[in-house]
This record gives sequence, C-alpha cells and structure tokens, in this order.
Amino acid sequence: MGAIKNHAFTYSVRHCTIRALTALRWITQAYVVFFRGTPLFVQILLVHFALMPVLVHPDGGWLLSGDAALAFRQDHGAFLSGALALTLNAGAYISEVFRAGIQSIHSGQNAAALSLGMTPWQSMRYLVFPQAFRRMVPALVNESVALIKDTSLVSAIGLLELAMAARTVAGAYSRYWEPYIAISLMYLVLTWTLSTLAKRLEARQQPSGR
Repeated sequence: MGAIKNHAFTYSVRHCTIRALTALRWITQAYVVFFRGTPLFVQILLVHFALMPVLVHPDGGWLLSGDAALAFRQDHGAFLSGALALTLNAGAYISEVFRAGIQSIHSGQNAAALSLGMTPWQSMRYLVFPQAFRRMVPALVNESVALIKDTSLVSAIGLLELAMAARTVAGAYSRYWEPYIAISLMYLVLTWTLSTLAKRLEARQQPSGR
C-alpha cells in the first residue's frame, strides 16, 4: 500500500513539474518573440511610460511608493527605464545565441559523456558548453556592439547620454559637425575596442594546432 502511495506521489510531482516547465517554456518563448520582434525604441517608450509608473509611483507603486518613489523617478527614473529596456532586449537576443550555440553541438557527444558516467550537468559544463562558447563568441560580440550603439535611443526619454549631450550642444551653439563627430568617434572607439578584445578571446579559444 505504501509503495502505491509513493508511486502516486512521485507521479503527481513529476506531472506538476512537467506542467510548470511547459508554462515556463511558453513564457520564455513569448518574451523572446516580443522583444526580438518589436523595435527597441518602442520598448524603451513602453517601459518608461507604461511599466515604470506601475513599479515606481507615489500612489501604490509595486516596488516603491510615496515621496521616495517621486524622488527616485525624478533623479533616476529615466536611467532605470533605459537600463531595463536595454537589458530585456539584449537578454532576448543573447538567449537565442546561447540556444543556437548549445544546439549546434552534436547530441552524440552528450550521449557519449552520459555513457561514461557523467551527470547531465557535468556533460554540459565540461563538454558541451566549452565547445558551444567558442561558436557563440562572434554572435555575442555582434550583440554587444549593437547594444552599445543602441544606447543612443534612450535619449528619447530624457536620459542625458552621448546623443542627447551632442544634441544639446548643437542646439545651444548651432554647431553640428563638432558634437556629432565627437560622439561618433567615441562610439567607434568603444565598439572597435570591444571587437579587438573579442578577436583575441576567440583566438585563445581556438584549439591548438588550428
């Protein structure tokens, strides 16, 4: 009788786990599809003008309310909105990079590792992921470069960053070449430096003799 109860309990737990994983899979897929399929500019506006008032609001904000919420929104609201929107957008793209990189490794290697006595976690850590990471480096670099350039879009919500600073200087002095060339060079230095470091990392990841 006890064995039957234990079997029923195990089945119930397994069934609940499968349902929870299925729901989580649908949620993550919806997240990836939304943030990959809509413009980042729209996402920034949505986060700042729709989501942020729900999270931080003087009247019953989910995370912060009262005078503290009012002061926080005035001092850091634009920064938090921009950072959150960029993070959510980049997370959707990076998750696809990881998925594609891991799935590019032949399943036979994982099966061989399991047959040798490795646990699934050990197989992923010592065999699959190191190989997948080498293939993911170029895509991760491209995403990082795109993210650096996309930070200019947060000037639309009043965040004082390079693009907004250049626009302010250009409007105040009616000079456009100097400020915009200056920020272009800044972005160029940042992206070139990142690409150079990534190439060195990629060269180190290559197996010896190739």
